[in-house]
Amino acid sequence: MNDPWLAHLSADPTGQARSVARVHAAFLAGAPAAGPGLREVVAQSWLRSVQAHVDPDADPPVVLADSDLVAYRAAHPLAAVMDVLRDLVGGTAADGEHLMAVSDAAGRLLWVEGHRGARKHAEAMNFVEGAEWDEEHAGTNAPGTALALGQPVQIFSTEHFRHTVQGWTCAAAPIRDPATGQMIGVIDVTGGDPVAHPHSLALVKAAARVAGDELGWRRDPRSGIWTPAVTEPDRLEVLGRNDGLLRQDGRDIRLNRRQAEVLFVLSTHPLGVTGEELADSLYENFTDPASVRVELTRLRRAVGDLVASRPYRLARTMTTDYQDVSAALRRGDIAAALAGYRGPLLPSSEAPGVVAERRWLETQLRSAVLVSGSPDALAVWAERFGFDDLHVWERLTAILPAGSARWASAAAHTRELRAEYGLGTDVAFT
Repeated sequence: MNDPWLAHLSADPTGQARSVARVHAAFLAGAPAAGPGLREVVAQSWLRSVQAHVDPDADPPVVLADSDLVAYRAAHPLAAVMDVLRDLVGGTAADGEHLMAVSDAAGRLLWVEGHRGARKHAEAMNFVEGAEWDEEHAGTNAPGTALALGQPVQIFSTEHFRHTVQGWTCAAAPIRDPATGQMIGVIDVTGGDPVAHPHSLALVKAAARVAGDELGWRRDPRSGIWTPAVTEPDRLEVLGRNDGLLRQDGRDIRLNRRQAEVLFVLSTHPLGVTGEELADSLYENFTDPASVRVELTRLRRAVGDLVASRPYRLARTMTTDYQDVSAALRRGDIAAALAGYRGPLLPSSEAPGVVAERRWLETQLRSAVLVSGSPDALAVWAERFGFDDLHVWERLTAILPAGSARWASAAAHTRELRAEYGLGTDVAFT
């Protein structure tokens, strides 16, 4: 059985690339994502790229540069395993006129190393340190697609969504935190046709496993002894609750609403924010930054060194239930998104930065449920979060088997809602 994540080349790779290019051109012109030689994993990625409004002729943005890039890389967990990745992948990339790239879990390229000529050519498409290469900004590509799927993947030539990348082939694998299983980044090899060999995907998969194993051990600076690292990242829970719950070092720390708001806002700005920017996210009207300093002082008393200053930012990795649901939505896993969604984000909060994210997540999840056409997903949403949502109940009634007990219950509630809204109840559901 063929590996769906591997680009299987025919005896005529040039012809294969041309065939996929024709399918790609037709897809951009409005045709379905289907045709000779097009893998399903690529077709689904093209669809996600279109839904994210990726411009096939534009380059992804560079969001980290200079001192910001240096500081962010130095604090990132993957900095500890870069020497290992260079030993395993970097030398091979340089000798083979390829590139080794390492990104964080958001798809930002933190290290791009390898053959000097290849680096120069890569700069022309913004395949550079600090650029965003997740699917939402760069379309189909191995690092971004590996992050979207949580799987090692190889992308060949014209399988890339953006035209400027279609002369390249890349293979990438997620690197996971051994303590939590969470993706913390990606290791990628990018280059010409030789990267299309199955060995390239095997190489990055092996490198990702070794890097993960390395992260699972900690060296005592005094004794020099290596021991398993068993610490888990801090975790913030803010869905369906008016306060916050921070799980830290095996303890549950209850946060008041303001403290939860601050931590949540910082979790959405990994590069940090100024006092003025944090104030704008917390208060409807402008507030003296001194008020923010007071809030941060109180917060540090509760959470310790989790929060850093200049700029205000998280000093280490923190996961959130909000991020879990967002990630599930991005990969199209509606069941996981619903399972993780315990209710609106800090529902009593009026902080602008929270309100905007709360509306976004609720809208995205509701839309995904409606589009899915899944009776189970619609029923969960309707019964838990949309009891008064007529559109959802009408959709649920329309897709359930007519005459079944579930259909009868849904139809009855739909008619009740229509009556409440003055729309009449004499409706035939089909």
